[in-house]
Amino acid sequence: MTEERIRAVKIEKIGRLEEEGIRPYPERYDRTHTLSEVASLAEGTGGVRLCGRIVSRREFGKLTFFDLQDLEGRFQCALQQDRVGKEAFKRFLKLVDIGDFVGVEGELFLTQKGQLSLQGDGWTFLGKALRPLPEKYHALSDQETRYRQRYLDLIMDPESRRRFHLRGRLVRALRRQLDAAGFEEVETPVLLNKASGAMATPFRTHHNALDQSMVLRIAPETYLKRCIVAGYDRVYEFARVFRNEGIDPSHLQDFTMLEFYAAYWNFVDNMDFTEKLIRGSLEECLGSLAIDFGDEVIDFGAEWPRRSLGELIEEHAGIDIAAHPDADALRGAIAARGLQLEGIESLGRGNLIDQLYKKVCRPHLRQPIFITSHPTDLSPLARRNDDEPGIADRFQLVVRGWEILNAYSELVDPLDQRARLEEQARLRAAGDHEAHPMDEDYLLAMEYGMPPISGWGMGIDRFVALASGVENLRDVVLFPLMKPVVEEVE
Repeated sequence: MTEERIRAVKIEKIGRLEEEGIRPYPERYDRTHTLSEVASLAEGTGGVRLCGRIVSRREFGKLTFFDLQDLEGRFQCALQQDRVGKEAFKRFLKLVDIGDFVGVEGELFLTQKGQLSLQGDGWTFLGKALRPLPEKYHALSDQETRYRQRYLDLIMDPESRRRFHLRGRLVRALRRQLDAAGFEEVETPVLLNKASGAMATPFRTHHNALDQSMVLRIAPETYLKRCIVAGYDRVYEFARVFRNEGIDPSHLQDFTMLEFYAAYWNFVDNMDFTEKLIRGSLEECLGSLAIDFGDEVIDFGAEWPRRSLGELIEEHAGIDIAAHPDADALRGAIAARGLQLEGIESLGRGNLIDQLYKKVCRPHLRQPIFITSHPTDLSPLARRNDDEPGIADRFQLVVRGWEILNAYSELVDPLDQRARLEEQARLRAAGDHEAHPMDEDYLLAMEYGMPPISGWGMGIDRFVALASGVENLRDVVLFPLMKPVVEEVE
């Protein structure tokens, strides 16, 4: 039977339910326990009222077993004709399908196989599904369908449900630890006059009421720092950010970032706190600091080395970036090593270093490692090192070749910040479209005074993917952006 014919039959059943005086989509149901809670009750407990979606059923004449499922659990129920009555039993068999929602009330018992189940004394119809669920043994083999119809993926795949439960637990664990450390959660704007806080291409839109062009934020950084100017001591935000750039398994155009800033810290204080925060969250949610990832084991319990960016580039590419103080000299060194970098002719020195590192170093970094001492021209919002003005007080945490978080001792000198943004604006005018734009409004805030600050931004999607042992960020995003199907386009 085709899916459309199945749908037509189910619609016919809605009419038959209504003829029987049953609302096919009632307003509520008064349950006593969720499907995960009921599993802890004792045999013989009465007055239990459960509800959920039917995901399987087994009929034995005047007895039927079926499983109810929700996002938290799954539980077996039984209906017997002798207990619920001939008409109610017949109505259940004829009008209720797998995929429908029902409520069942009764007493807990143990089956002959020792499985705790609910013996129903009555049942209530709670919602008719018009389309059949995927077959159990085929489930959803097509990855695009999993992303496009995540609701089916969650219904059919317990591993998918586990991942999204883990995402929620990790976010709550991070939030609890930040709150306990004296941080305060705030919200900052998504719709801005100009992109700032990162080196990325923004999405552009138009504000009709103001009749002006706007961008979606690429980072909450400069607004969180304004909070520090205002007197906040420690702030954080779980921010949805948007970057109009390439897509691959480890990059999405819209993603969730956790950013925090702490007054009076430097980047070393931040590194020490970061180890505790990440380890504490993983330990709480996974019960272990070792993560199985394919044929690798990522051990967050081992030492996290701290190495400079220049040291890594020299090790993997044989180029001493300190010996090449401008973009032209560095381009020549890259060409001499036979390395091919995309857009090499238009990139400034900072972005050349970044692209070089990403190509030759990052793929080799598998276990957790802190990378420090980035050049200042790669870090327009980071503080200069007191002893080496050409490098920034900055670090990144990298795991399995993924940048998990990026952190600074923040630049709080408004005159230095102005000079760097002017240089970024010059590079932008010369064709480096990822260079940071000028931001006079942020500079104005800085001139009212800032204390020492350190902060960082972490991609939540990457962190959850890492903790879940999956390669593709779409596997930990409930509804990733997809191109519409042809019919929708037309």
